[in-house]
Amino acid sequence: MNTVPLLNTADARPLQFPIPANVYAQSVVSVRHYTERLFSFRITRPQSLRFRSGEFVMIGLPNAEKPVFRAYSVASPSWDDELEFFSIKVPDGPLTSELQKIEIGDTVLMRQKATGTLVVDALTPAKRLFMISTGTGVAPFASLLRDPDTYEKFDQIVLTHTCRDNAELTYGQELVASLEADPLIGELTSGRVTLYNSTTREESERMGRITGLIETGKFYSDLDIEPLNPETDRIMICGSMHMLQDVKALAEKLGFKEGSLANPAEFVVERAFVG
Repeated sequence: MNTVPLLNTADARPLQFPIPANVYAQSVVSVRHYTERLFSFRITRPQSLRFRSGEFVMIGLPNAEKPVFRAYSVASPSWDDELEFFSIKVPDGPLTSELQKIEIGDTVLMRQKATGTLVVDALTPAKRLFMISTGTGVAPFASLLRDPDTYEKFDQIVLTHTCRDNAELTYGQELVASLEADPLIGELTSGRVTLYNSTTREESERMGRITGLIETGKFYSDLDIEPLNPETDRIMICGSMHMLQDVKALAEKLGFKEGSLANPAEFVVERAFVG
């Protein structure tokens, strides 16, 4: 684990290409590497940017005349003065192969519109909210868990985070551990957020894909809770493509209906990462 010190713009590397029109050019404020596969970073926030907690933006780097942009969920809540992102590292990825090398003071490009389906306004109110995530799919839930609106709409929140190895769970663990100390939402979160971790490769207390753990009933017995019920529960899903498809099928099998901003209902999937 490597935490980069605070911003020093004097260390910023010079731009090799001009900034494209109609994009924000923001400075990297901090970078943290969790494993060989995962890192997070924070950038300055444009004053004019508005977004709902749980939405994503398109980000890129000024390293080409026509930069590559990819969808990244904003991990910071809508009220934050900075923007946080949680990313995988892909050695030959068109963007992440270079993005993982960013340093404090470097420039990150961002298109000016935020969007996405993982917003609480796409769900009808209920007693419990289940946030089902794998890998970096925990990022939009990092935003939602730090937003007061989430706690106005739901009494109890269960965040599930499944990764291959234990070290990859650190981001979500630290996120949940920090909630009650948060000066803005700490009192709202007390006793209302439960984290359920599992791994699929490295040995841990809970092994297996979240769909299997739900279907066998182990998920419910581990947490000592009632099974998922569309009358009392809502579900948000973000992660790998196969996981999205499987959890969506599971939700529909249990009688949950997919919601949207136009027609709020009982579960939502982050469609930016499907296919």
